[in-house]
Amino acid sequence: MPRRAGPEGGWTPSTVNAAARALIEGTFPPLWVNGEVSNFTKARSGHCYFSLRDEDSQIRCVMWRDEARRLPTMPTEGMAVRTLGRLTLYEGRGEFQMVVSDLEGRGEGLWKLAFDQLRTKLEMEGLTSPLRKRPLPEYPACVGVVTSSTGAAVRDIISVIRRRAPWTEIMLSAARVQGEGAADEVARAIRLIARAGCADVLIVGRGGGSTEDLWAFNEEAVARAIAESPIPVISAVGHETDFTIADLVADLRAPTPSAAAEAAVPDGAQLRRGVAELGGRLARCTRERLQDAHESLLTARLDLRDVAESVLAGRREQVAGIAGKLHALSPLATLARGFAVPIAPGGRVLRTTAEFAPGQEFRLRVADGSVSARVEGVDPE
Repeated sequence: MPRRAGPEGGWTPSTVNAAARALIEGTFPPLWVNGEVSNFTKARSGHCYFSLRDEDSQIRCVMWRDEARRLPTMPTEGMAVRTLGRLTLYEGRGEFQMVVSDLEGRGEGLWKLAFDQLRTKLEMEGLTSPLRKRPLPEYPACVGVVTSSTGAAVRDIISVIRRRAPWTEIMLSAARVQGEGAADEVARAIRLIARAGCADVLIVGRGGGSTEDLWAFNEEAVARAIAESPIPVISAVGHETDFTIADLVADLRAPTPSAAAEAAVPDGAQLRRGVAELGGRLARCTRERLQDAHESLLTARLDLRDVAESVLAGRREQVAGIAGKLHALSPLATLARGFAVPIAPGGRVLRTTAEFAPGQEFRLRVADGSVSARVEGVDPE
């Protein structure tokens, strides 16, 4: 313990506080303390100040900026927490306090609180509404992927796509998927894929881990980047039991990255079977249609022949009737009945007595020829 004395040989506030600080820090190791949060404030510097209390007492606490960054959200007034820290004394004011390095919510905790707060906010904006969900393209030419370039997730996704649809292109926009700043990297990677305009569908995710490991996909930056994406997004974070804010905003939630790849592309083997089956059906339909067409053609030819014969018979009857009428009106028919027609040398028919002159020669047309004649006299009526 320091033994510095003042001018009169006594202690000063500084020496007392320094001695007390050394005594406290040398006596107590880092320890977990349970209590309720009171008067929690976050300064502009990023440092957090609050009190930890129980029914009878309270301890002033400080959490420096670097440690406070790891908090998913700020604890609420009266929230039950447990803190890990070291006891000390702030010499400048002689205040006993605990410097907190870790703060955990008891019960559902800070992680659940932060999740529910953001979920409520996004629900109020309509970003989690099922009406916003877009269908995935059936046959994408390119699949975008946002995940770590070194993790198992990207290997699983590539393996599944290569097996199911080897003709599909894959565009990777790599990002850190855990740790400080990971959410901003994931959001930037999503927007980069969108700006490229090449991908038809986008897979965003990572493999499994703890709640803290997966937390980047529970942050608002990632949720808004997914909501703004002009192409459909499949969220594939962790394992089947993990659930994140990204799952709520995405167009489809896949339980694993491998399942996301299966949802993104069709099964090539199944497509080939379908094409083969379709080819067989098309061949059968073609044969059946040709057979039906052949039978229809034969029927049409028979019907056409019957119609033609009927029309020709009708036309023959009609022509015969007309021919009979024309024959009845024909001069030849008149001649056949015993009449004769006088015709002048120029071929003009002589119809009246005025056209005949004594000694005039003409021909007399009868039924079977003509007779040369000459006018001997004219007897007008």
